[in-house]
Amino acid sequence: MTSRVGGLEILAPLSVDEERQLYSVIVRGRECALLLEGGVADNARRRRLSQQRHAGQEAESRLLRATLGLVRTRVHERGYRFGNEELEAAGVEGLANALRRFDPARGVRFATYANYWIVKLVNQAIQTQTGISDAEMRLVLALDKLRRAHPTTNYGEAEVARALSLSASRARELLATSRDIEARRYEPAAFTDDTELHEPPATTDAPAWVISALKRLCGEDFDAFWQHSFRTTSLEELARARGITRQGIAKRLERCRSAVRASADAARLQEWFDRQ
Repeated sequence: MTSRVGGLEILAPLSVDEERQLYSVIVRGRECALLLEGGVADNARRRRLSQQRHAGQEAESRLLRATLGLVRTRVHERGYRFGNEELEAAGVEGLANALRRFDPARGVRFATYANYWIVKLVNQAIQTQTGISDAEMRLVLALDKLRRAHPTTNYGEAEVARALSLSASRARELLATSRDIEARRYEPAAFTDDTELHEPPATTDAPAWVISALKRLCGEDFDAFWQHSFRTTSLEELARARGITRQGIAKRLERCRSAVRASADAARLQEWFDRQ
């Protein structure tokens, strides 16, 4: 549903051929920029070079915006479902780094190369926010990957120790760290100035068409989707209230999100959510 990251519009992903075509324009634009910096006496040639430089800059902008969806995806994977400005900014910075460093001669497409830099800087931003070490971050990511691979399994201390080859005490520490990060994901005050915080709208304050559409799409999980959308309730709290596992409620919410994204009202709903 989300159409913008860091104020930039997310464009549809490009095909491999489209990436290659754009990058040839980018390379030529950069060459022209260097030539112009060295000075060009002929006015007609200077205009041609300026046009090609501008075309290269436009191509860079399109390539970047067409890859912005990766930033939102990587942030969502970390559990920050409705965005975190600091993490998204880190992801955009990673994307910009990739654009500066990318060499098509390596034989990989730009989106693949950019994904490395996006993940790297998003993870670094999470470490900064939570104050954990590189080693702790690697274990947290390993646990996240394990949970995504087996969403119906409830990973306690013994299961984590066995799956990740850790001692019982280390597994216990990892679970504690993971819970701490999970708690931070639902505390906006940890990442934004208190003066910018606002209460999420009550369902009675939302337009009738919004509530009607979401109830139709989410069914019995509407309340959970609404609470989680505005980060007023954690996955653990939602799961406990319904007597199911964290993974179970996560799967239900993902089904809601998929239904909303695929609906005819997706664009209108996103526009409304963005204004809240």
